[in-house]
Amino acid sequence: MAATADCDVMMAPEEPERSDEEREREAEACKEKGNVFYAKKDYNEAYNYYTKAIDWSRKNASYYGNRAATLMMLSKYREALEDAQQSVRLDDAFVKGHQREGKCHLSLGNAMAATRCFQKVVELEPKNEQARKELKNAAAVLEYERIAEADFEKRDFRKVVFCMDRSLELAPACHRFKILKAECLALLGRYPDAQSVASDILRMDATNADALYVRGLCLYYEDCIEKAVQFFVQALKMAPDHQKARLACRNAKALKAKKEEGNQAFKDGNYDLAHRLYSEALCIDPNNIKTNAKLYCNRGTVNAKLKKLNEAIEDCTNAIKLDDTYIKAYLRRAQCYTDTELYEEAVRDYEKVYQTESTKEHKQLLKNAQLELKKSKRKDYYKILGVDKNASEDEIKKAYRKRALMHHPDRHSAATAEVQKEEEKKFKEVGEAFTVLSDAKKKARYDSGQDLEEDGLNMGDFDANNIFKAFFSGPGGFSFEASGPGNFFFQFG
Repeated sequence: MAATADCDVMMAPEEPERSDEEREREAEACKEKGNVFYAKKDYNEAYNYYTKAIDWSRKNASYYGNRAATLMMLSKYREALEDAQQSVRLDDAFVKGHQREGKCHLSLGNAMAATRCFQKVVELEPKNEQARKELKNAAAVLEYERIAEADFEKRDFRKVVFCMDRSLELAPACHRFKILKAECLALLGRYPDAQSVASDILRMDATNADALYVRGLCLYYEDCIEKAVQFFVQALKMAPDHQKARLACRNAKALKAKKEEGNQAFKDGNYDLAHRLYSEALCIDPNNIKTNAKLYCNRGTVNAKLKKLNEAIEDCTNAIKLDDTYIKAYLRRAQCYTDTELYEEAVRDYEKVYQTESTKEHKQLLKNAQLELKKSKRKDYYKILGVDKNASEDEIKKAYRKRALMHHPDRHSAATAEVQKEEEKKFKEVGEAFTVLSDAKKKARYDSGQDLEEDGLNMGDFDANNIFKAFFSGPGGFSFEASGPGNFFFQFG
C-alpha cells in the first residue's frame, strides 16, 4: 500500500485573549463613534457601532440603552423595547432605560406597561418632567381606548376613528389601533382609506390576520364578494380563531349564494320566488350597504314586474338611501313614477341621472318625462271622457254620448246652484274633450304634447251646447222632459 505524504497546513494565529479592561476600552471607543453618528442623525451607522460596543461588552446598560434610542429613531420599536428591557435588567437604576422602555411600550400601544415604566422613572427622579408628561400621555391613550370601545359597541364609528387618530399620535406603531381605525373606516364606507391602512400593515407583516380581514371586509362591502372570501380564508389560515373573519366569510358566502339564486329565479320568470330570495338576502347582513342597495333595486324590478309599483318605488328609494350614486335605482324608480303618473318625481330622477351620466339615452328619457309632465298639467281629455288613450273613434263617440247626457245642465235643473255650476263645468269639459279627440289632427297635436291654444285653438270660445246639438242632430232629435220633481228622462222624436 502506497504511503501517504503528510502536508503542512498554515493555521491563522489565534488572536490573543483580550482582558476585560481592553474589551471595555474597545467598547467605549465604539460607543463614542456611535454617538458621533447619532448626533449626525446617521442612525444606521450609529446602530452598527452600538452593536459592536455590545459585542465587546454585554454587561453595560448604557450600550443597550443607546442602541434602543437608535432603534426608536428608526421606528423599530419592538427591537428597541428588547434593548431597553435588557438595559434595566443590567441596571435597575438606569433612568434612561426605564424611560425608553416606557416610550417603546407607549408607541406600541401598551399604555398600562408604559405607565409602570414612567412611574419607575418618577420614583428614581421625582423631578423628571418628561416622565410626568409621558404619564399623562399614557393616561390619555387609556382613556381614548375606553371611549373607542364603548363607541364601537354603539356603532359610532366616526367617534372611534377620532379616538384612534388621537391615540396614534401618541402610539404611532400600534397595529391594534390602526386595525381598529381601518375596520371603522370600512364600516363607514371609506374603503380606499381603510385599504391604505391595512396595506401598510401587510407590507410590514404579510401574515397579519387582522389586516387581511380588513382588506377582505373592504372588498366585501364593495360587492367584490369572491375576492373578499379569499382574504377571509387567508386570515383564518393565519388565525383559525379569528371570529370576525369567520362571521364575515360565512355572510359573504351566504349573500353571494342567495343573490345568485334570486337572479336565476328572475331570469326564469319566477318573480314570486325571486322576491322571496331577494328579501331573504337582505336579512343576511344589514351592514353590507352596496350589495343591499343592489338587492333592493333587484326586488324593485321584481315588484314592477308584479305590477306592485308603490312597493317597487319604495325598494328603489331604499336602494338610493344606501347608495345615492346608484344610477340603475334612479332609472327604475323614474320609470315607476312615470307608470303611476307621478311625472314631477320622474323628471327629478331623470335629471339626477343626466347630471351624473350625460348620455344621449338619458337625455331622451329626461325629455320624454318633461313632455309627460307638461302634458299632465293640461286637462286630461281621455280621463274626462273615461276612455283609454288608444280608444277608437266609435269608443270616443260612445263615451261622449254617455258623459254628455250625464252632465247636461237640463238634467240637473232641479239641483242646488252649486251642483248645477259643477255639472255645467263638467258638461263643458266633456264637449271640449270630444272636440279635440274626435278630430284626427287636433288629437295628434294633443297626444304629442303641443299646446292647442298656441296652435290658434282657443278652447274657451266654443259652445258645449252647440257640440251637443250637432252630435244629437238628425232624425228624431233629442230633448229632456220632466217625469216628476227632480227627475228627467230622455225623449227622442
